[in-house]
Amino acid sequence: MAKKKTKAKATKSKKPAAKAAGKIDAFRGKSVDELGTQLNSFKKEQFNLRFQRANGQVENTGRIRTLRREIARIETVLTEQRRAAAKG
Repeated sequence: MAKKKTKAKATKSKKPAAKAAGKIDAFRGKSVDELGTQLNSFKKEQFNLRFQRANGQVENTGRIRTLRREIARIETVLTEQRRAAAKG
């Protein structure tokens, strides 16, 4: 008997992109000072989590990934604002 070959359909949900768009919009509504303050606090938290991970004490490993992405979003918005200010 011949085996049937089946292909698994890779379907991507649109929900994660929609969630990310909502989060970045929230950052776009903030001032440069607010974003700088929040970026600084996220980087401090990330620093502490890196030490906890090295010592095997981190409880919420998913928080590391979340922080990394939040930092990237803030830096993206700050870059957009700098470019808009430079253009005029």
